[in-house]
Amino acid sequence: MPNAFDVIFKNATVVNHDGIGARDIGVTDGRIAGLGDLSGADAGESIDCAGLTIMPGVIDSQVHFREPGLDHKEDLESGSRAAVMGGVTAVFEMPNTNPLTTSVETLEDKFRRARDRMHCDHAFWVGGTHDNVADLPELERQPGVPGVKVFMGSSTGDLLVEDDAGVRAILGAISKRAAFHSEDEPRLRDRQDERRACDPSSHPIWRDVETAMKSTRRLLALAEETGKRIHVLHISTADEMPLLARHKHLASVEVTANHLTLAAPDAYERLGTYAQMNPPVRDESHREGIWQGVALGIADVLGSDHAPHTRAEKDKPYPQSPSGMTGVQTLVPIMLDHVNAGRLSLERLVDMTSAGPQRLFGIAGKGRIAVGYDADLTIVDLKRSQTITDDWIASKCGWTPYHGQTVTGWPVGTVIRGTRVMWDGELVAPSRGLPVRFT
Repeated sequence: MPNAFDVIFKNATVVNHDGIGARDIGVTDGRIAGLGDLSGADAGESIDCAGLTIMPGVIDSQVHFREPGLDHKEDLESGSRAAVMGGVTAVFEMPNTNPLTTSVETLEDKFRRARDRMHCDHAFWVGGTHDNVADLPELERQPGVPGVKVFMGSSTGDLLVEDDAGVRAILGAISKRAAFHSEDEPRLRDRQDERRACDPSSHPIWRDVETAMKSTRRLLALAEETGKRIHVLHISTADEMPLLARHKHLASVEVTANHLTLAAPDAYERLGTYAQMNPPVRDESHREGIWQGVALGIADVLGSDHAPHTRAEKDKPYPQSPSGMTGVQTLVPIMLDHVNAGRLSLERLVDMTSAGPQRLFGIAGKGRIAVGYDADLTIVDLKRSQTITDDWIASKCGWTPYHGQTVTGWPVGTVIRGTRVMWDGELVAPSRGLPVRFT
């Protein structure tokens, strides 16, 4: 091991794939070059992390940063600033923008927009539609693309493939693991009368459990038929977990901090339309069922589904109000609070936010603290108590459903390729995010 580094993060407790322990981390040329006791080594900079815990850089594999076309709500700069302020080092951004990210041209446009503006490393999902099936094999192989995203149920934007023939064609064309918003669109249309005017608590009645179950059963049958791997996003029901457990050879599973934290009726009573998202926040029995899926290892990764809207938009009466809420900046503190409450271990959190995404999507050089890997680090104070407030939120929309909630556990440093980007609540480096590499 070398005895000189560009920077050493010393005296920290490091949480990694091989456990928790006291280690120093030496970084050279943006990559980890040394691990262990580096007290005798030289460094251009030495950062004392005594009392702090270092995790592999958190990867949020589902965010909506709204650019282009909807950037009054969010853009790539503001969304990525929110990410690093919350300890997130890389994001996968979704394709339901305007125009949709469904071609080489629109994909390249996003990467151009991201250059020298995004604060964290980034990848862009491409959207699967009826019209671009023939192009998907080329699109999914483009640099910086984790795979294809398909909406089986309508949400924000115009991406929708509701029929089995359309989903079958997409699965037949691609090689990577495709990600799905799994809600049954025909059932949503049939149940529109279940929505009650000015009553967002009717949102989970309209988008009921069977809406999710019916779509996920269809999706699993199509994956079995085509022999393709699928990734089912933002599971909101307890009922889907046993079904997905029986199909782990095909399906990986994402859960969100929102579905693990919020529950009806309280969320709708307190937050109104600000608790409205797709699929919806449901009652306590479903929240507990999702936690059971985490405990049993059925859930593979944790995402924020960061989907901001302005206050003016969210203040519209239901059901004219749009679905979605912020989340990328609060992902780490909310989940650290769950760790401190004993709901999951720190090692399990690391697995779901770094090693898990790396395994599922074939991320190169990220996902663990190991020599040769990018020096992406999320540095946290597990004992720090802090109240989340709207004025802390860097997103353009300026609000969070967790305003006023006091948590234990807080991100104090975001390190990307060896550079401190956020430190103790301050943005301390220019925007130098790069596209995520895939094997």
